[in-house]
Amino acid sequence: MTAVLVGFVILLVLILAGLPIAFAMGLVGFGGVVYILGWHPAMAMVAQITYETGMNYGLSVVPLFILMGNFVTRAGLSEQLYVASNAWLGHRRGGLAMATIVACAGFSAICGSSLATAATMAKVSMPSMRRFGYAPSLAAGSIAAGGTLGILIPPSVILVIYGIITSSDIGALFIAGIIPGMLGVLGYLAAIAAVTAVRPEMGPRGEATPMRERLRALSGVWGVLMLFVLVIGGIYLGVFTPTEAAGIGAAGAFFFALFRRALTLRTLIEVLGESAQTTAMIFFVLFGALLFSNFMNLIGLPTMLLAWVETLGASPMLVLVAILAIYLLLGCLLESMSMVLLTVPIFYPLMQAMGFDLIWFGIVVVVVTEISLITPPVGLNVFVLKAVLPDTDTATIFRGVTPFWAADIVRLGLIVFVPWFSLVLPNLMKAG
Repeated sequence: MTAVLVGFVILLVLILAGLPIAFAMGLVGFGGVVYILGWHPAMAMVAQITYETGMNYGLSVVPLFILMGNFVTRAGLSEQLYVASNAWLGHRRGGLAMATIVACAGFSAICGSSLATAATMAKVSMPSMRRFGYAPSLAAGSIAAGGTLGILIPPSVILVIYGIITSSDIGALFIAGIIPGMLGVLGYLAAIAAVTAVRPEMGPRGEATPMRERLRALSGVWGVLMLFVLVIGGIYLGVFTPTEAAGIGAAGAFFFALFRRALTLRTLIEVLGESAQTTAMIFFVLFGALLFSNFMNLIGLPTMLLAWVETLGASPMLVLVAILAIYLLLGCLLESMSMVLLTVPIFYPLMQAMGFDLIWFGIVVVVVTEISLITPPVGLNVFVLKAVLPDTDTATIFRGVTPFWAADIVRLGLIVFVPWFSLVLPNLMKAG
């Protein structure tokens, strides 16, 4: 247990000192393995992890989904989604904020990144909400909260990584995220409705859009909607695997951007470069996390945790609540990908031994990670938004996200205590 505590303390010190999380986890993991097994076994482990992870066929979905998101982003999807959402919702109280949430959900279905969703939608929706006199707290809060949907609504890169770590069905994880993702959207819309019902001046109504213009606005997003249905529908119906779906999605997004005349040779090179850079970053974090995980496994941390829980006699649900509290605390220090890579290898054997469904646990982990992205004192989405909107106070953004993370707590309770929300679609997929 002493080695475990020393390892975590050194890891936190390195992170707080500013060392990137990938190198911090890698150094601690490598040093721990050297301490336990010696220099040569540790070097062999580094080589094995790097080679096997880099050659893992299942992980090829990561660069493909990233490429798909970059192609569609360059095609101007974010603006079209916001225009379409605003056409249908803008005439309601808080309608522009509601349109932001719906547009974030649609963008998330292609992008798969919370930070990218928040940063992109801030540039698209914030000018409109300012022009119509929206309260800065509600405007910024809706963008920060809507951005969190990026890591749950499929296809989600984090769910891919979770599936690889736990040897879970990635297709089932994608399908399991649909209903909780929709619950998140509905919860956020309800939060906006509640806020503007109490204080209507925070989200004034806009002008109603004629039905003909509403339908015309929808025509701008038909291509990406078809792409999403093709990718997720194909997985659900068993037509192709998640890896094949990623390839089809990337190819479809390429032709979508080509059809919209959004691609030149220069933009194509930029898209490929950005996708390679993001993929490399994710893989470096993954290498570091696997090294750190191997160190923890060599020490026997999962076994020690299980023995400790059995000694306490705590109920499985109480253990789960304690794990969720740890995730909320870690959200003050780490971004979502690093948090999942650091914790899942430690916690999932314990959850499996206690009889929890790993597909359900994956959705629970992602939802609680979403919450940590917008909760004070250090919600990462809030600070990303602050960087994009430097004239908006951090305190204002945190005040604005309060009703949204309150709605998320309700959603988390529903998913934890009613697993049906996460498992009904995967079970139907298996039955089919």
